[in-house]
Amino acid sequence: MPKPKTILSILFAFSTLYSVFSQTASTKLSLSDKKATKKTIQLYQNLYKTANRGVLFGHQDDLAYGVNWKYEAGRSDVKDVVGDFPAVYGWDLGGLETKSDKNIDGIPFDKMRQYIIDGYNRGGVITISWHYNNPLTGKDAWDTTPKSLASALPGGVSHEKYKAWLDEAAKYILTLKDKKGNPIPLLYRPFHELTGTWFWWCKNNGSPEEFKTLWKFTIDYLQKKGVHNLIYVYNTADFASKEDFLEYYPGSDYADVLSFDKYQYNDPLKDNSFVDNCQRQFGIIDKIAKEQHKIIAFAETGYEAIPYDKWWTDTLMKAMESYKISYALVWRNHGWQEKEQKMHYYAPFKGQVSEKDFIQFYNLDNILFEKEAAKINLYKK
Repeated sequence: MPKPKTILSILFAFSTLYSVFSQTASTKLSLSDKKATKKTIQLYQNLYKTANRGVLFGHQDDLAYGVNWKYEAGRSDVKDVVGDFPAVYGWDLGGLETKSDKNIDGIPFDKMRQYIIDGYNRGGVITISWHYNNPLTGKDAWDTTPKSLASALPGGVSHEKYKAWLDEAAKYILTLKDKKGNPIPLLYRPFHELTGTWFWWCKNNGSPEEFKTLWKFTIDYLQKKGVHNLIYVYNTADFASKEDFLEYYPGSDYADVLSFDKYQYNDPLKDNSFVDNCQRQFGIIDKIAKEQHKIIAFAETGYEAIPYDKWWTDTLMKAMESYKISYALVWRNHGWQEKEQKMHYYAPFKGQVSEKDFIQFYNLDNILFEKEAAKINLYKK
């Protein structure tokens, strides 16, 4: 048996090797925005490193409202259950394009700005999506009128309108600043679920070249407007292969995070397809991420109303196991939907059937909420 001193030497050697490997791997990471702010670069580097430790848990609209409450300072359904905020906060810019004072979920943009600042100040990560209206028809994001995507391209009939929308987004993003007046780093997920069929920007409404052109124009335009605090998240719905995932991909110089959205719809005790499909898709994007030195994420997931009481530790954990996923975000806790006559929420609240399991999920070593994120300090070396 080796002496204690020898064991310590071996452990130190392994620790040093791991540290060198981690630093070497992270130095290969580079953001698509070559003028990205220092904090944005640091966040990206740390998201890569933190994935070795665990998955950052996120929740959409977490601070604004929950089941049976709205706009209560310092409140969160997640915090009510586990005593901690999510590590990742999701918000949506839908509504900026029409100069509305509220976003698509009814949250005043002024309030959303403060929620973003609050989450950042506590050490959390901010991710934004944008359900913008159809630029051709003016209808909502779910209007899939043919040629809507092409209309937004340079030379298209809606191009000037689309540029004006990006101007509004740039103006708002540039108001998101820390106490010293520095831009808050954001994970921006444009044209999300692009391999679906339900949004005007989805693959059924444009060719690969048209989509790539729109993506590149959008990123380049925002940067010309002085926006350099964005980490760009490429996000799909279902895909069958590496070739399928990359068909509309704008290239490694225009994306920083690879991700997909997938929700549970069937009873997990009777149907394992959610877990199987997640594992298959994570396997595909994990290989691409390693080839291109990117990070991967579960950008949207959840089980509406969470009827299975062990969904967190049983189903969700099985869906993510074996892969170094940067973050996983569940959708919003809207509560009662009058039109649909049903409850619509994806994180538990006090008394919800999966509450106890969610607490066990919170206590797992490889699941990270805000307190852990704050200790890591994702915005510093």
